[in-house]
Amino acid sequence: MSRRVTFSRNTTLSLSRTCQCYCKYCSFATHRAHLHPPEEVLRLIDGAARRNVKELLVLTGERPEVNEAVARALSEHGHEDFTAYVVWVCEQALERGILPHTNLGVLSREDLARLREVTASQGLMLESISERLMDTVHAGSPTKHPARRLQMIGLAGELQIPFTSGILVGVGETMEERIASLQALAAVHAEYGHIQEVIIQNFVPHQSYYGREPAEIADEAAREYWRTGVSDGGPQLPLPRWATEGAGAVSIEDMKLLVAETRRLMGDVGIQVPPNLADWWPELVGAGATDLGGLSANGDHISPEHPFPSPHQVRKRLQADGFALTERLCVYSKYIDADWVAPGVLDTIKRRYWSFIPRRGSGRSDPPAPIRADLVPAAIEKGRDGVALDAQELTALFAETRPEAIEEMRLAADELRTELMGETVTFVVNRNINISNVCTVGCAFCGFGQGKRSPDAYEHSEAEFVRRVLEAIEYGASELCIQSGIHPDWQLEDYLGWLALAKSTARGAGAELHLHAYSPMEIAHMCDISGLPPSEVFAQLRDAGLDSTPGTAAEVLHDGVRERISPNKLPVARWVEIIEASHAAGLRSTATIMFGHIEEPWELAEHMRVVRELQQRTGGITEFVPLSFIPFQTLLGRTHGVQEISREENLKHTAVFRLALGRTIKSLQASWVKMGLDAASESLRWGVNDLGGTLMEESISRLAGSYHGTRLDPDQLVGAAHRAGRPAAERTTLYDVRRRYPLEGSPNVAVAV
Repeated sequence: MSRRVTFSRNTTLSLSRTCQCYCKYCSFATHRAHLHPPEEVLRLIDGAARRNVKELLVLTGERPEVNEAVARALSEHGHEDFTAYVVWVCEQALERGILPHTNLGVLSREDLARLREVTASQGLMLESISERLMDTVHAGSPTKHPARRLQMIGLAGELQIPFTSGILVGVGETMEERIASLQALAAVHAEYGHIQEVIIQNFVPHQSYYGREPAEIADEAAREYWRTGVSDGGPQLPLPRWATEGAGAVSIEDMKLLVAETRRLMGDVGIQVPPNLADWWPELVGAGATDLGGLSANGDHISPEHPFPSPHQVRKRLQADGFALTERLCVYSKYIDADWVAPGVLDTIKRRYWSFIPRRGSGRSDPPAPIRADLVPAAIEKGRDGVALDAQELTALFAETRPEAIEEMRLAADELRTELMGETVTFVVNRNINISNVCTVGCAFCGFGQGKRSPDAYEHSEAEFVRRVLEAIEYGASELCIQSGIHPDWQLEDYLGWLALAKSTARGAGAELHLHAYSPMEIAHMCDISGLPPSEVFAQLRDAGLDSTPGTAAEVLHDGVRERISPNKLPVARWVEIIEASHAAGLRSTATIMFGHIEEPWELAEHMRVVRELQQRTGGITEFVPLSFIPFQTLLGRTHGVQEISREENLKHTAVFRLALGRTIKSLQASWVKMGLDAASESLRWGVNDLGGTLMEESISRLAGSYHGTRLDPDQLVGAAHRAGRPAAERTTLYDVRRRYPLEGSPNVAVAV
C-alpha cells in the first residue's frame, strides 16, 4: 500500500450557483440569479496567486445561463455563453500560474473540448447509478440521470481529458447500488483510462442557506479553523427521511468496504475521501484511500460549515500513522504529457511545476543537447570495456526507456562486475551513530535535520554515545559510521572529542573499531569555524582516530541541482576539495550519489564525470554508493510532487553507474535502506557486488520516511546474497575479508579468514 496521501493546494471559485436542477440534498444551488463578476474573479485569483495556490477549483450550478438575468450578465461581460466565461476565468488563472479544474455539471462534447484547452483536468460526480433516485432526491433534475452523466464521462474519455468522478453515499441508495456505481465508473475507465481519481463522499445533511452566501460561510469557517485548530465538526442535523431509505445512515464500515471495492475495480486510480465531513478519514487512509482532495483555504462551498483541516493539521495526524502528506496538482502526474494536456496548460506546468512531471527517462526540461538513443548500443560496449563515456553517451544511458536496451545494460554491468569483483557479495558489520540532528543547512531533500529549538531535536550525551559504541562492539561491529547535522554550537574540538571517545571506549573493551566519520559538509564546517585548511583539519582528525571519510553530501555533483535542492550546501568544487584532502591525508573515502528527485539525465552524467576523474587523480575511493531519494517526509516530497523512484528505474540507474565508473572504482554498493532488501538482492544482477552494512541504527532515511527498516543482521544479508545464487563474505571498511559464507550449506555457517 502507498505511504503517500495526496492533496491539492487549491482555492474554490463558486462562479455561479444558479442551477437548473432541484436536488433535495443540495445547499449550494440557487434558482435566483447568481454570477461572480470579472472584478471579483480577478480579486480571488490574484489572492490565490499570492498564497502560492496551485489549483483553481471552479464550481457552478448546472447550466446557470437558463436564468435570464445570468444570461444578460454574461452578455454584458462580453461572453456568448457561460462556458465562454469559464474559459476566460481559466485563462486568467493560467496567466498567474494557477491550474484550473472545472466541475460544471453535464456538458456537451463541444463545451468539454473548449474547456480542455484551458483546464488541467475536469470533473463530474456520477453520484449514483440508481435510476430510482430520479423519483426521490433527484426529482426535477434531468441531468442527474445516470445515463446522462455516464455519457459525459465517456465523452471526456474520448477527448482524453484527465477526469475526476465519484459517488455520493447515503442519499437513499442501497449498498448494491453503490457498488454498481463503482462498477459503472470502472467500465468507462477501462475503455478510456482517463479517470484519475474516484471520490467516495458521504452525505451530511445541511441547513438551508437561503439569503446567505455559502462561499462566505465556508471562508469564515475555514479561517477560524485554520487560525485556532479547533472545529466543532459543523452542525449535527438529523437525516432527512429520504436519506434513511436504501442502506440508511453511512457507517465507517460501509466506507471501508467502498474503498476496498474501488481499489479492486480500479487499482490505478486515486481514491479520495473528504476529511471534513467525518472524523473517520484517518481510518479510511489506513484502509486504502490515497487522497484528501483540495484542502481549500477558503473552505468547502458545498458543505460550507464543515471546513477542511489545514495541511499542517493533516500532516501531523498522518505522520502519527506512518503516512506522508504530499501535494499534487489537480492533474495527476501520469497524465502530464502532450497527449492529455493542452499545450497552453502544459506550458504553465513546465514553467511553474516542472518537478511534478514524471521522469519517463528523458527528463523534465530541455537538455543542453538532443538526447541520442542511437548512441546507446556503442556506449554499452564502451562501458563494458571500461572506456570512459562522454556526456552525451551517459545522458543517453540514463534516459533510456527501451526494455531491450536496458537488458543489454544489465548484462554489460553484470559482466563488468564479475570481471572486477568476482561472484562474492560483501557486506560490513557496522553501526550508524547520528550524534545530533540539529542542523542549520535546511536541505529540501532532508527529513532528518531540525532546528535547535525544535521539539524533535536531539543531541546524545557522552554517556549515551559510549553506550551505543559498546553495544556495537558487543554486536560484533568492525566499523562505526558517525555523522550528524551541522550543529551551530560545535567547535572543531567537539568533533575531535567524539572520535577520541569512540577509540578510547573501544580500547577499554579490548576491541578495534574503524571510525568512518564526518561528511564533507561537516569537514567544510570544521574548516570554516576553525579557520584551518582541510589538510590541517584532516591531520587533527586522523590523530584523534579518524580512519576513513564517508563520501556523502555529494547528492548530485552539479551546482545547478545543488542550488535547487540545497542552496546552503557546499558547492561541487568544495566537495571535491574535501575528498581530495582526505585522500592526501591517507584517509580513503567512499563516494555517493542521491538520485531519483529533480535531477536530469545530463546532470547525472556530470556527477559521474566528476567522480570518475577524481578517482583517476587520487585512487582513494573504496566504493560507489547510489542512494535513491526517499521523498515522504521531506520538503521536496511534500510540496514538489517528487515521488519515490520506481524499482525498475532504480535498477536501470544502478547498471549505468557501474558502466560509467568502468574499472576506476571496483566496488558498487546497493543501499538496502533506500531500495529495500528484495530490490538490493535483485541489484546483484545489475552490477552490484556489495550490500553495505548492518547499520544497527539508521536515522536519516528513516526520518525521510523509508519503510525498509533501520537494521539488518548478518544472516539477513548473507541470505540475500544466497538467494541471488552468490556466496557472501563479511568485509572490513577497506575491503579485507573477515569471514566467508560459502553458497553451499547453511548461510549461518561462516568460514573464518
